[in-house]
Amino acid sequence: MRIGLILGLFLSCLPLASAASSERVTLTTGTHVYFTGESNQRERQFEVNLPASVEPFAQATLHFKLSCPDNKCDPWDRFGSFGMVDGQGRYFELMRFITPYAIGAEWTFDISSFLPLLVGKQTFRVFIDTWVGPGHPSGHGWLVDASIEFTPGTLAQRPAYVLPLLSTENVVYGNPEQATERQGILLPLIGYKSAKIVTSITGHGQGNAQNCAEFCPKVHSLKVGERVFSRRIWRDNCASTVDPNQKGNYFYPRAGWCPGDKVEPWVEDITTALVGESVNFTYDVEAYENTCRPGAIPCQGCVLGTGCDFDGGRHTEPRYYVSSYVVYYE
Repeated sequence: MRIGLILGLFLSCLPLASAASSERVTLTTGTHVYFTGESNQRERQFEVNLPASVEPFAQATLHFKLSCPDNKCDPWDRFGSFGMVDGQGRYFELMRFITPYAIGAEWTFDISSFLPLLVGKQTFRVFIDTWVGPGHPSGHGWLVDASIEFTPGTLAQRPAYVLPLLSTENVVYGNPEQATERQGILLPLIGYKSAKIVTSITGHGQGNAQNCAEFCPKVHSLKVGERVFSRRIWRDNCASTVDPNQKGNYFYPRAGWCPGDKVEPWVEDITTALVGESVNFTYDVEAYENTCRPGAIPCQGCVLGTGCDFDGGRHTEPRYYVSSYVVYYE
């Protein structure tokens, strides 16, 4: 009896075995993203087998790394996007990023909102807006490594369904002939406990009136039914948050991004807005006219001393790239 008692006390002191363990799935290793006159490899796709079920997991973390092929990265800050393509051809942007000037980078990003999609065989896609590649004197492009780490646990409310609204929408800004408004339909909350809308917005283009859209802070709005959510899209902490070893003017504030960093999404709880039937969704940005654009009369406001024609360098068309999706929780 004494031996059994001692054994029982010993076993009671042992740590309890976890119902599930962390699992890390490699998505891609050393994928070369580049552009040459003979080959456009700026967008690469790959198929991966993910866990058969995500029920044991409470968190999914994307590990993402950029490296320099032959120690020669692209010298410029480039728009980048990493996501997945479903069976209907719809693209879900898991993470948006901007490459650093001429050096590598590494980030982690919480993609737990996408847990309902992260099962079985899936297709992933990476895009980097690079224009250099092997043999180019300025750089050879980028190497991409990515993996997803699944962490076990329980959730008070688990993401159950992801509804895409805008998929890296190209919104031209400041041209009266091109509307900035985008619309969609949201499902009612029937069968779910809550919902959040997750939106990524970055502004691009320079030399225009007010130096939009990269260097001008503007207020963007999301209208869900009768509720309106607004946010000034601007990032003014680049000098203290990104790698100072990169080249270029990484320290300037920009519209929602910094060179050499991931883009943090804008998240709003829209539970109270989803009542009754399906509701309308509208994205828009505050009114602005670019008086420094082709055909503008009079041509004025060009902040970098160019004419009104776009030249692909000092003067580029202002635009926002907008992705938005709704996560329903059970």
